[in-house]
Amino acid sequence: MCKTAIIIGAGPAGLTAAYELVTKTDIKPIIIEKSNDIGGLSKTVVHNGNRMDIGGHRFFSKSDVVMKWWQNILPLQGSESRDDIQNEISYHNKKTPVTLSPNGPDPEKTDEVMLIRKRLSRIFFLRKFFSYPITLNRKTLANLGAVRIMKIAGSYLWVKIFRVKNIKSLEDFFINRFGTELYKTFFKDYTKKVWGIPCKEIAADWGAQRVKELSVSRAVLHAIKKPFRWDKSIEQKSTDTSLIEQFMYPKLGPGQMWETVAKIVVEKGAIIIKNSDVIGFDIERDQVCELSYFDNTSNKKNSIKGDYYFSTMPIKDLIAGIGDKVPVDVKKVAANLQYRDFITVGLLLNKLKIQNETGVPTLNGVVPDNWIYIQEKDVKIGRLQIFNNWSPYMVADSDKVWIGLEYFCNEGDELWEMKDADFMQFAINELHQIDIIDKDEVIDRTIIRMPKTYPAYFGSYSQFDVVKDFTDSLENLFLIGRNGMHKYNNQDHSMLTAITAVENIIAGEKSKKNIWEINTEEDFHEIKKG
Repeated sequence: MCKTAIIIGAGPAGLTAAYELVTKTDIKPIIIEKSNDIGGLSKTVVHNGNRMDIGGHRFFSKSDVVMKWWQNILPLQGSESRDDIQNEISYHNKKTPVTLSPNGPDPEKTDEVMLIRKRLSRIFFLRKFFSYPITLNRKTLANLGAVRIMKIAGSYLWVKIFRVKNIKSLEDFFINRFGTELYKTFFKDYTKKVWGIPCKEIAADWGAQRVKELSVSRAVLHAIKKPFRWDKSIEQKSTDTSLIEQFMYPKLGPGQMWETVAKIVVEKGAIIIKNSDVIGFDIERDQVCELSYFDNTSNKKNSIKGDYYFSTMPIKDLIAGIGDKVPVDVKKVAANLQYRDFITVGLLLNKLKIQNETGVPTLNGVVPDNWIYIQEKDVKIGRLQIFNNWSPYMVADSDKVWIGLEYFCNEGDELWEMKDADFMQFAINELHQIDIIDKDEVIDRTIIRMPKTYPAYFGSYSQFDVVKDFTDSLENLFLIGRNGMHKYNNQDHSMLTAITAVENIIAGEKSKKNIWEINTEEDFHEIKKG
């Protein structure tokens, strides 16, 4: 008899698990998705013909498995690709050569394609642009001034000589990596804006997973080697992830990848049940026996049995759904896990007020950044995306500028509770205040709220192993993805957790250690123990 896998969530992890199951096993996936969308945090939202990427998703990975996986779903563009948008794409191909298939698809003739995109992210601080990662170039020196530069250099040299031995907090991690002055200038206030609490109250694990290879010395070395780089391939094996210069991107946004995967798995026998909330689990000894969910479309409660269960739902809700069979200490830790929520305001404009001073030719002179980190203290906006630069096909009218204003908040706080119309006007006023836009140039607007976007490394997180040990004891339950594991994974890491979980099933491997080890920096853990 054919076995069944119940997968909670139709995001990157859940759909990757389904794809691996239908292409490598006889196990039938049934996906239960809370929303009516496909893609989870990687979905593409369409508003009046303009497409929004929630959070920004660069399709790049150090994993060959993931890079090939993506290209198997959506192939790379051909070498003769679209260049009629004022030579924007062809410019990038010529200035940054990449390995392309000469027989690859032409984006002008098909939507089923991945584009090669130039990467540029900068910091907006003191009403000026700084390179990201921070590099001590001539512009940075001029923007910061001699006194601050000397302090940054001095404090950096100090920590290189007298390194922090006992790294307990994110503040310790940043200071150990960058020095006190650079931490205070570029990390301290911005991180508090993102997470809502000071760095000293956040576990250092966040830095180990999100910053990884990034350091002052590596950034400087990268800048020195850049003119002589020979590795122009899309894989960029010789380049640290934080310093990559190009990435792949679906023509119609990240959701296109996952909508395509969903179509493939359904054609191969998978079932996707949308608009349904998972509400309970039946546990017997070391097995999950049954799952119950409420179908909001039919307004009915249903139950479903499976041989394997994959969960990408917030682990806080998973434990609550298991109910009375959860030990008291596990319940307590899970109930106190924290999250950071996310609001994106989409604005369509005639033009930006900030000018393109980089020398990189772009459509209508718009700045070439994919996103801009807003570190000004007098506004609450955290990041700004320019969707034109992710893919020119994200914008219905190529003469307009389509941007996303990103805010970090908590469900129930002042920002989250603000009415949509008031919030959008508030966001417009903030960008006008810091001279990035003229509010009179706004043509259209929309707002998207995403709860539980970022699992937080505070609250009861320091006791998380209690929860992990309990869930791992359920042999046929696999926690995968960002919220499923309460781990700040990127899209590729979430996919790898799913791929590894399926491989374990095929191999009969009961230990889940290799799943938890994905996106773990060993050097950091050695320092932490030392």
